[in-house]
Amino acid sequence: MLRLALLLLLLLPLPAQAELVRDGVARVTSVVDGDTLLLDTGREVRLVGLQAPKLPLGRRNFQSWPLAEDAKAALEELTQDRALALSYGGARQDRHNRLLAHLHRSEDGLWIQGEMLRRGMARVYSFPDNRAVVGQMLALERAARAARRGIWGHPYYRVLDHTEAGRFIDSFQLVEGRVLAAQRRGNRAYLNFDADWRSDFTVALDNRALRLFEQAGIDPTEMAGKKIRIRGWLKSFNGPAIDATHPEQIEVLDE
Repeated sequence: MLRLALLLLLLLPLPAQAELVRDGVARVTSVVDGDTLLLDTGREVRLVGLQAPKLPLGRRNFQSWPLAEDAKAALEELTQDRALALSYGGARQDRHNRLLAHLHRSEDGLWIQGEMLRRGMARVYSFPDNRAVVGQMLALERAARAARRGIWGHPYYRVLDHTEAGRFIDSFQLVEGRVLAAQRRGNRAYLNFDADWRSDFTVALDNRALRLFEQAGIDPTEMAGKKIRIRGWLKSFNGPAIDATHPEQIEVLDE
């Protein structure tokens, strides 16, 4: 049974692997936190597409997020002293010179991002220049959340209703609600969730984002009346708001 479960897990990401370009193998020397590790090449890797609970890592007045040590321990268990194949599906490094890679264990092909999501030890955290296999990652996250595994059993990581969003400014959140109105104004579009757009939750899309949505065959202005889940950093702009920079940030929950 265990062998069958492992086989199914390994098979899950295969349909979309054509989106990734494999380039290099290295051994893990240490794990920094739940989504960052160091290789024997001297390079630091940020597991692209993930956000694990954060540790202070020397930042002043920064409190550990719940289960941050558990997420680090999970990544250590999966990778410490093991050889990993590195694959890329977008930008290859960030402004901190960290590699932005998908990782597969050389010994058995286990997809590290997929396993962290399956265990509920991270959330999907994608960017417009790094969108490969995000659909599969979202599916793994949804299954872990439904089973309340890992972080999904802790209230700190619960999905917010849009009416609560104003209490969580400057934090990364998943927010759900039904779009009341969707409209385009010049080179921007807005999804409003209540009648007072000056104070209620809004999703904003700029011209660059709209081009990506158009390339994906999605018209955000047709989302009026639909229930959606949006993920991103909450900011204050005429009430709480999230900038949607690419289509994978928005999941339509009913059609």
